[in-house]
Order: sequence, then structure tokens, then C-alpha cells
Amino acid sequence: MPLGTSLFLIAVGAILYFAVHAHISGLEISTIGLILMIIGIVGALISLFLLSRSRTVADDRPVVRDRGYY
Repeated sequence: MPLGTSLFLIAVGAILYFAVHAHISGLEISTIGLILMIIGIVGALISLFLLSRSRTVADDRPVVRDRGYY
């Protein structure tokens, strides 16, 4: 999950958890907001972990070989 998606889920979850006070029978909106925030935080941690890994070059061959000049 990309970092932007994680931040979006955290924002939507926070809005549902803290700002929405609607009542729907059989559905607790604050619980859905809390679940979305937890999923967003876990996704952000995974994204940051994957971004922090060092990347290595597989081969150090030159791209262009030397040519004689005219």
C-alpha cells in the first residue's frame, strides 16, 4: 500500500471516529473509523520500512564502451 493511500485511510478514519456522530442501526461508525486508522497506520509503517531498505546495483558494467574520437 503506497504511503499516500495510508495517509488517506488515516484521515478518513479520523474523520469518521472523531467528527461523525450519525447513528445507523447495526453499524458503529466510530468503530469503522478506528479500523481504518489502524489499517492506515500499519500500511504506513510497512511503506516506510520498504522505502528505507537499501537498494543495491546488480551489475557495475559500463553502459557505453569507449570509442575513438574523429
